[in-house]
Amino acid sequence: MPVHAVPLNDRDFNRVQRHAESVFVLGPNSVHGPDHWKRVGEAGLALCKETGADKTVVRLFAIHHDSCRLDDGADPLHGPRAADMLGEIAGELFILEPDRLALLEYAIRHHTGGRTSDDPTIGACWDADRLDLGRVGIVPHERFVSTESGHRRIQLIRAEHLSTRNHDHRHR
Repeated sequence: MPVHAVPLNDRDFNRVQRHAESVFVLGPNSVHGPDHWKRVGEAGLALCKETGADKTVVRLFAIHHDSCRLDDGADPLHGPRAADMLGEIAGELFILEPDRLALLEYAIRHHTGGRTSDDPTIGACWDADRLDLGRVGIVPHERFVSTESGHRRIQLIRAEHLSTRNHDHRHR
């Protein structure tokens, strides 16, 4: 029997967000928490406009990719844990066609480790997350970016970082 996804609306995404917040053990002020998810979602939607990436998959990625973290530091299994959780909530909180669910699962499972992807949706997910690395003091590097849009944004971030660093150095 084929799966027929119903387009998700803002109410659906809010329900998914509430679930993610309910399983997120690090609290609302975590650097990997809801504020980060919101910024990843915003960056991801901006990338979607330029790449043609699947907006629904990117929005779901933004909400779920760090939702199973147990630590704000090293937690190499948080992606696989979050991807595994999709099996529990897909069909209950949202319905996606199998190929879209597979994209989401792959993007979440493998979002750490510096991989890049030629797939516009996976690339937009990973780039959106990396564009927010400044929150933890990391300036993203272009070699870890998948999309042209992401490359342009990283170049701007790096130029701004260098400008700020040079300005601070001159005024010491």
